[in-house]
Amino acid sequence: MRIELERRLQVSKLFGFLSPLLALALALIAGTIMFAVLGKDPVEALDAFFVEPLLEVWSLHELAIKAGPLILIAVGLCVCYRSNNWNIGAEGQFTIGAVAGSYIPIVFTDWHSPMVLPLMLIAGAVGGALYAAIPALLKAHFNTNEILTSLMLVYIAQLYLDWLSRGPWRDPQGHNFPQSIDFPPEATLPAIWADSGRAHWGIVFAVVAAILAWFMMKYTLKGFEITVLGQSARAGRFAGFSSRKMVWFGFLFSGALAGLAGISEVSGSIGHLQPAISPGYGFTAIIVAFLARLNPLGAILSGFVLALTYLGGEAAQLSPGISAKAASVFQGLLLFFVLSCDTLIYYKIRLTWSRVRGGAA
Repeated sequence: MRIELERRLQVSKLFGFLSPLLALALALIAGTIMFAVLGKDPVEALDAFFVEPLLEVWSLHELAIKAGPLILIAVGLCVCYRSNNWNIGAEGQFTIGAVAGSYIPIVFTDWHSPMVLPLMLIAGAVGGALYAAIPALLKAHFNTNEILTSLMLVYIAQLYLDWLSRGPWRDPQGHNFPQSIDFPPEATLPAIWADSGRAHWGIVFAVVAAILAWFMMKYTLKGFEITVLGQSARAGRFAGFSSRKMVWFGFLFSGALAGLAGISEVSGSIGHLQPAISPGYGFTAIIVAFLARLNPLGAILSGFVLALTYLGGEAAQLSPGISAKAASVFQGLLLFFVLSCDTLIYYKIRLTWSRVRGGAA
């Protein structure tokens, strides 16, 4: 007996729409089993993950803070993946964007100007794009696997940030703590509603980026080019599109948004540079993109769903006493079921039986 996957000739639009919802439901069921095995009350655990963060105004602000970078990175990944370029290194581009944008307030400490924050945001986006240009260059001109190169560059970026925070950029008045100086007010991303919580303009950047990316994909020639080359590079070449240029565009676009997310997180939520600035936003954003079915507008909703797992994971440590790693496991389950449901939508399982005759080798 042999198990094969056969491509479906027609794909149900209904099941295509319901696939993320089905994946979420299966992840909840698997999470319930996981919590029960851990000896925790599944109802209490799921309540801590998905209900408690929505009950207080301050927690809604924290939810927006965590959803902002997830949405912003995922929007770039949606476009990149639709073009059939697999950028797995958004976490590194997020980190380098934070470093590049932090250069201005850390090095030019005496410069106080309204231009500081806009230049920081631009520098963060440029830094992320330039870091993403490395795997783009290797793929476009040397046919190197972009999955491996972009992923390995993540750890280089993290070690570089750690070295800066403990070495050249460490605050001399910081009592030997591994962090930079605190950013001045003109280098800090302001809160949207300062009187009610900490939510800053990073979430606004994310929503605007999602709308603009959706418009580009749906109504512009560039969006049509991305779709064609992503589905068939050969058809794209017949249409006069360049696969090599699309590699550059996909990586630079996703890297710029990841870098913008990095500097927005540092200047809006943390206020200084330190060795750990991300709980894994760049990797979680991959789940956000696939849960949104690579639709930039869908990334807004799925970004908030995944942000709930971060915030709920923190709450679950206090109430049911669940390890913070449970949130990561739940995110992994969600990605697994999303990919599994999509596979069963586009393919059907076929069992084939074959007999080996006496004279056959």
